[in-house]
Amino acid sequence: MTRTVVSKFPLVGALFWAIKIVATTLGESVSNYVAITPLKLGYAAAVIIFLAAFTLTLMMQLRADRFRPAVFWSVILMTSIVGTATSDFMNRTVGLGYTGGAAVLTSLLLIVLIGWRATGQTMDVERIATTKAEILYWTATLLSNTLGTSSGDFLSHSLGLGFRGSALLLSATMLLILAAHYLTPVSGTVLFWTAYVLTRPLGAVAENAVEKPTVQGGLGVGTTITSAALLAILLVLVGYQMLTHRQQTVTLETSPSFDPPRRPPKSAVQK
Repeated sequence: MTRTVVSKFPLVGALFWAIKIVATTLGESVSNYVAITPLKLGYAAAVIIFLAAFTLTLMMQLRADRFRPAVFWSVILMTSIVGTATSDFMNRTVGLGYTGGAAVLTSLLLIVLIGWRATGQTMDVERIATTKAEILYWTATLLSNTLGTSSGDFLSHSLGLGFRGSALLLSATMLLILAAHYLTPVSGTVLFWTAYVLTRPLGAVAENAVEKPTVQGGLGVGTTITSAALLAILLVLVGYQMLTHRQQTVTLETSPSFDPPRRPPKSAVQK
């Protein structure tokens, strides 16, 4: 016996990647706004505040009965904000440095992804239908968005590429991944997770290239204007997805051994 339920995750396409990049870029800006300037609360306080917000949004996502764009992207945004604050705390306050922080976070992410693979749960995000797989997805997302800040700083500062040079390198890499998707037999899952991880440092260096003062290699726009502009773009994109989300999800055939999303609505169950 199988059940047909509506996926809690969006289809992976141009809109998905556009929102992902904007949300993770905004996460960098918001974290800087709270931790550095103008609020200057510090990295530790920012981690505590946004970890609580992440927990709240994650609980809402886990309890959702279908794809809810506002909830889903709120979790993505929170992972980016708390990830940025956590990375900066590790690298600057604790003193791991950009290289050390990137090494630690890369190791943790690889452990999670390998462990996820070993569980037998699908890593195809469009077909996640169990609570276990969803928790693994959000764990990997949180780590990848934390790693993104460290790797972005590593490229910009440790390797001396600067914000613009790092953004160009990461953009070129993303284009190569896109080409590999259409022109090579490389696993789509491998390409997805590679791109998924790289969108975070791309957002980090792009945000820094706009926000940071000119003496630091940025355009000097500042965190307030940068955050406001990114938030406006994010709201427009998510609003559009809310209007069209029925065309941007898939239905899943689940067996009794699966743990489907809670309380599927009557319209989502085919008898």
